[in-house]
Amino acid sequence: MTKTMSSQKAGLPPIFYLFAGLLLFILVPKLGGLLPLSGNDPRVSTGALQLDKNNTNPDKERAIAAIAKGDTKQGEEFLQKSLARDPNDPESVIYLNNLQTGDNPLKIAVVVPVGNNSNIAREMLRGVASAQGQINAQGGINGRKLAVTIVNDDNNPDIAREMAGKLVQDPDIVAVIGHNASDASLAAAPVYQKGGLVMVSPTSFANNLSGAGNYIFRVVPPSSTIADALGARIVNTAKIRKIAFCYDSQAADNVSFKDELMASVAKKGGQIVPIVCDVTAPNFDASDAVEKAISAGATGLFVSAHVDRLDPVFKVIQADRGRLALFSSPTLYNIKTLQEGGEAAKGLTLVAPWHPSVNPTFANQMKEQWRGPVSWRTATSFDTTKTIAAGLKQNPTRGGLQSVLRSPNFRADGATGTIRFDPGTGDRVGQPVLLQVQPSSSGYQFVSLPR
Repeated sequence: MTKTMSSQKAGLPPIFYLFAGLLLFILVPKLGGLLPLSGNDPRVSTGALQLDKNNTNPDKERAIAAIAKGDTKQGEEFLQKSLARDPNDPESVIYLNNLQTGDNPLKIAVVVPVGNNSNIAREMLRGVASAQGQINAQGGINGRKLAVTIVNDDNNPDIAREMAGKLVQDPDIVAVIGHNASDASLAAAPVYQKGGLVMVSPTSFANNLSGAGNYIFRVVPPSSTIADALGARIVNTAKIRKIAFCYDSQAADNVSFKDELMASVAKKGGQIVPIVCDVTAPNFDASDAVEKAISAGATGLFVSAHVDRLDPVFKVIQADRGRLALFSSPTLYNIKTLQEGGEAAKGLTLVAPWHPSVNPTFANQMKEQWRGPVSWRTATSFDTTKTIAAGLKQNPTRGGLQSVLRSPNFRADGATGTIRFDPGTGDRVGQPVLLQVQPSSSGYQFVSLPR
């Protein structure tokens, strides 16, 4: 009897939970209309959790703590102080934008590898943050501001699949920007397709993402288009007749790009030098690979790797010592190529979706906002956000957005040009740019080449 009475005293009446839930529902809009995907999910944040552990300061930490407690006013004040210290931090910009979205925002998510490749994640988040800021400053989407949930998948296919499932289950998320690596996008795409949630990747090139489902899109051209542009440069312009290939056999986008480039080179009259050069092999030897390519008659060498595993490529570039003409995929359009490759990377030719020369006005705006040059990933992530916003302006639902983006009449203006999708595949219709590493007054830089 005593035990029963004690339990009744300790318990709370059901009406309490009803009122508590109602109170939360009322209060959430006051927090910028934001409700975390999962209250304690360490991979998800709208502002109450810091995901980029490599970019912090005391003011940012105070802001995150204040937001987590529901003190949005103090959170906003500390974020502004944090950005005064570090204006180049896109995570803080997105969290500040989120606090200013008002009562009924439209919510999207961006999935980036912020846990294990924070540089790439920041490049993408800068584009999203800039676009979100512009959209909201112009009144939002039909009067509703845009809120962004940041999700970390570490470019891991298993984690990407798991996070996609969580995003699908959140009815407030109307679209997803991501993922970064093709492996992650390919793993997550079936989950989004089954759940009826639009995914638009700003950076995934793998050919087998084409036609992955009518909810799957990308703002970069597929590997076939990009590889053909590089193939023409190799054979027709650089006059390379024999070329060897070093690539990452464990990366879907590498394999896809390598296959397409081989086909393009062969079609244009070039020859493929048959050496085995897998940069992920346990016994990989960069110097040996280069010597074998030269001994087999190669005058050119294609080098690439997964964006999270670039070190072997830089060893190949250093081992080459300028003896072979070097070519690569968009993955090496990366600050690390200039830093790690140095003089040995001079003359490296690659293909990418964008270069500042394509849109100098946008490039200068981004340089001013982020206190330095931005990458193609920033431009394509900006365009992905703008494209989703343009679609949501016509229809702010998951299914409605999918129908709008699949329409052959859909167009959106962006930093990389006009964005439109192939209605059959969801691929971006457009052409890439060719770049080359050349000396500059401060070291080396990527310079655009004429087509």
